[in-house]
This record gives sequence, C-alpha cells and structure tokens, in this order.
Amino acid sequence: MIIFAIIFALLLNFVKNKTNYGVDTIISVFSSIAIALGLAMLAQSGNFNKYSSYLVGDILSITNTEILYLFLAFIAVGIFWYFAFNKLNVTSINSTLAKSRGINTKTIDNIFVVLIAIIVMISIRWIGILLINSLLILPAASTRNITGNMRSYHLVSILFSLFSGIAGLVISYYWNIPTGPMIVLISGIIYFITFGIKKLIKG
Repeated sequence: MIIFAIIFALLLNFVKNKTNYGVDTIISVFSSIAIALGLAMLAQSGNFNKYSSYLVGDILSITNTEILYLFLAFIAVGIFWYFAFNKLNVTSINSTLAKSRGINTKTIDNIFVVLIAIIVMISIRWIGILLINSLLILPAASTRNITGNMRSYHLVSILFSLFSGIAGLVISYYWNIPTGPMIVLISGIIYFITFGIKKLIKG
C-alpha cells in the first residue's frame, strides 16, 4: 500500500507540473480515483466488509509495530523539515524564484509528497479514508486564520493537531463516540473559533 501511495503521489506531482490546473483540483481528482479504485478492488475480491473499517478508521486498533513505523516517519519528516524548511517555503511560494536561487524544486516537491503519502498510508487505518483529508486541511486552515508568518504557522498547526488528537481521543473514550470523527469535529470547532477571531481582529 505504501509503494502504491508513493507512485500515486509522484504521478500527482507529474500531472501538476504538466498542467495549468490548480493543485486542489488535481488532488481532488486523484483522491477520488484512488478511493474508488481501492473500494472496487476490495469489492471484487469479496473482502469489502473485512476492510470497511478503513472508511472511518479505528485508532484503538493501532499496534506496536505501527507505532514504530509512525515514529520512523516522524523522524524522517523532522529531518526533512530541518534541512529543507526554507527551500520548501520558497518553492511553495514562487517556484521560479526558487529555481533562480539554485533550488531543485522538483526534488523538494517530490520528497514532500512522498512523505505525506507515507504518513497517510500508515495512519489511514486508524483515521479512515473519509476523514484523513480533513485532518490534513483543518489544522492548517485554522492556523492560517490567526498567524502572520510561516514559522508560527507550522508551530501552531502542530499544536492544533496535537490538541485535536488528544481531546478527540479522550472525549470519544468517555462519550463512546468513534475517535476519528471526534478528532475531526474538534478540529472543525477550532477552525470556526479561529475564523471568528480573525473576523474580530479585522473588524
């Protein structure tokens, strides 16, 4: 699954660089195709019910081995962020400027999408296909409402993600609610709070 995700991520990057479509459009197209393809393959093999938990996830099913894989992925992301933060920042803002400064934008971009693909595939069984996209978007969207520079943007995004995860896990345990949806709901509440703060500041 991880190999498939890496290939899919690199293909997405290739299409993005060859077309004028927005990144959001390309990601939506590829994610829709990937989900449909996966569900079709499961249904064809007769094992759809067995893997239906992948749709909504089950964070309590995590094993020690999976925690190890996630930890290794965390280390890889930390190393990449430490050495390539500024390069990735310039590449995401203006790829032409990045190229003029000698930055290999394709390599940086490819490493970035591969790391995201690996993290998504490792955690998708706990979070669920239908919710993983929300967890990628909501903390970042919330942070964008209240931060003014890139470094605080990353730091606050991480803090929001941690808070949503821990709070969602605790609330789901005591209220007997599925953990994945609860985490997304917490993230959604944070988004609307920060959106309100943004409106108050501008008002």
